[in-house]
Amino acid sequence: MKIERRNFLKILGVTGVSLALNKPLNAKPETAEDVEFYGILYDATRCVGCQSCEYACAEANGLPEPTGMPEVGIVRKTDETRRTIVNAYDTSKGEVYLKRQCMHCNQPACDAACLTQAMHKTEEGPVIWRGDKCMGCRYCMVSCPFDVPKFEYHSANPKITKCDMCYDRLLEGQKPACVENCPAEALIFGKRRDLIAEARKRIVENPDMYVDHIYGEHEAGGTSFLYLSPVPFEELGLNTKVQKSSYPALSKGFLYSVPTIFVLWPTLLLGIHEATKNNHPINPEENE
Repeated sequence: MKIERRNFLKILGVTGVSLALNKPLNAKPETAEDVEFYGILYDATRCVGCQSCEYACAEANGLPEPTGMPEVGIVRKTDETRRTIVNAYDTSKGEVYLKRQCMHCNQPACDAACLTQAMHKTEEGPVIWRGDKCMGCRYCMVSCPFDVPKFEYHSANPKITKCDMCYDRLLEGQKPACVENCPAEALIFGKRRDLIAEARKRIVENPDMYVDHIYGEHEAGGTSFLYLSPVPFEELGLNTKVQKSSYPALSKGFLYSVPTIFVLWPTLLLGIHEATKNNHPINPEENE
């Protein structure tokens, strides 16, 4: 199996942290079939770019109101003040919108790399950050293949911020704020299996409307945030080169097959070097 250099570095990062503290990789179900995770299905054919999800997210999490609007050629990113954003892309089928946020991986690299279990994959599905456990190492930021966790660099009491799928609302039996406030019904909340079934149904019933691919069904071992699109996902700025296997799953066998002493120091040195560089190459579209 071919592994790209960038993906290999992420595997080394997760493995190196575990070896450094003699900490086993956090065991998660091998596939999403082993547990009924909740998730969200986003249908890009229905999104009108109204930003209702952005405003609802900001209000639900006590964040500043969103700034900027979806505009072709301008790629807005999530940061410490906004957990979700909507961008506009000029595609082969005209202007298409795409919502970005945490992907809530089935087997998150951020969870596996976290030394203190501050980053945690819940039984319900959302990946959450627990501030009382965080030591500020930021390995979660380095390990994430989707560049999601953000650090409050300018805060006197910095936190790691990202979408948590409105976990507190979920525990109270409510839907995530973005889903509840989407007027176009571009977002659906439910059990991951049901969402995949619904996505496949839409593809079969409207083959000319969708590409035959559910982004997140297998990417990075599967995610709890899923996408449907009318155009190939690379046209919408999504990482289509992310591996299908989860990063923790690939490094698990590595831990038991290679003596620690031969791996630890090279891994840590390489990890430090890479962490000081731009870990996520700039998409040409983001420079436009």
